[in-house]
Amino acid sequence: MDDKSFMREVAERLKCDERRADAITFAVFQELRERITPKEAHDVAAQLPTALKRLWETGERPDRKPERIHRAEFVGRVRQRTVLPDDVEAERAVRAVFAALQSLLGSPTGREGEAWDIYSQLPKDLKVLWLDARQ
Repeated sequence: MDDKSFMREVAERLKCDERRADAITFAVFQELRERITPKEAHDVAAQLPTALKRLWETGERPDRKPERIHRAEFVGRVRQRTVLPDDVEAERAVRAVFAALQSLLGSPTGREGEAWDIYSQLPKDLKVLWLDARQ
């Protein structure tokens, strides 16, 4: 999957234009990357096409510590970054990006390959959201 296909998938899932999908993807990528180790973030970046890799790596620091926040705060941060009206819409946005990312990583369930590596580092309530994204 290339970056254009990725953005089209997110846009279709959210019924928005690709510019909005790009902004939402950036917010979700930033929050997700902050939850996992820098090494794992680097491994994910290695599998992304160039434009998505730039979104993923913006602001990355190799010395950062993973933030251990849970689902409600994660969704709330995405809502704030994307100026979505409520947490329901923000969670829908998170699911759309998670699903597209899992597809890009070649994971039909969110538990294979690199997707498993992301999943394994999330707190339990975010793991549920990660797995529910494909439904």
